[in-house]
Amino acid sequence: MPRGDLFPDIAPYETGLLPLSGGHVMYWEQVGNPRGQPVLFLHGGPGAGAGAVHRRFFDPQFWRIVIFDQRGAGRSRPLGELAGNTTPDLVADIETLRRFLGIEQWLLFGGSWGSTLALAYAQAHPGRVMGCVLRGVFLGRPREVDWFLYGMRRVFPDAWAQFAEHLPEAERDDLLAGYLKRLTDPDPQVHFAAARAWSQYEGLCSTLMPSPETVASFAQDRTALGLARIEAHYFAHNLFLPPEGLLGRMERIAHLPAEIVQGRYDMVCPAESAFDLTAAWPRARLTLVPDAGHSALEPGVRTALVAAVERFRRKG
Repeated sequence: MPRGDLFPDIAPYETGLLPLSGGHVMYWEQVGNPRGQPVLFLHGGPGAGAGAVHRRFFDPQFWRIVIFDQRGAGRSRPLGELAGNTTPDLVADIETLRRFLGIEQWLLFGGSWGSTLALAYAQAHPGRVMGCVLRGVFLGRPREVDWFLYGMRRVFPDAWAQFAEHLPEAERDDLLAGYLKRLTDPDPQVHFAAARAWSQYEGLCSTLMPSPETVASFAQDRTALGLARIEAHYFAHNLFLPPEGLLGRMERIAHLPAEIVQGRYDMVCPAESAFDLTAAWPRARLTLVPDAGHSALEPGVRTALVAAVERFRRKG
């Protein structure tokens, strides 16, 4: 799909591998202006990894853009590793990266699971955050996970049928357990097949209009394995979030400004969550894109995200 309203392609000026706890190693990169205002990109999933296109939401003349792949995802190692992979671990990793790079405070930019992680980090370290730009809000509530596993069949019955039929009929009453069993099977033929089925389901439901490019990107083995295995692992553990949930801790970040961008027809993370978050956040501004689904690269969503980042630039 055309991406002319994003900033031009740009290469990192610095990349590295940062050792973490539990034998994990994080891939990270910096892009743009080394003396610019720091912004941290948080990818979705969990487990999806970041890509070159994600650098293009930010003006490289102004921003010092930090991008990393979360534990088990993308270029971080080991790929798809579940041991020592929880939300508190990821929050701690962000702090490790911030200290390593010598950054005092940064803007957080995250969509889908990236919005969840941004909220979790901001609530743990509010003094390190200048604000948030969030897209396709996911609060990790049980009903949101249930919607992903079963509810989307109301709108995408064909995609859901492919997803469910990867499992034997006797296991379809508990799709998560059936998939997690296969995604953690040591046989690559078993876990890659399950990962592709899970990831293609998510890709098929992520855009308002059919996008073969999006589905193909989700189906690549490396992307699929990290996304599906880690996503299922997190779903099985209530996203490793506190019992009161993210909305129960909003007083910690009530003073921070936020821009929330939400596709009206987002089927992966329905708009209800963005509205609930906005209602709980005094300084949040919601932009509802009337002709978009979930993907950050749909025309209206990406335009709104660039505009939201630019508003923070003017605040700075």
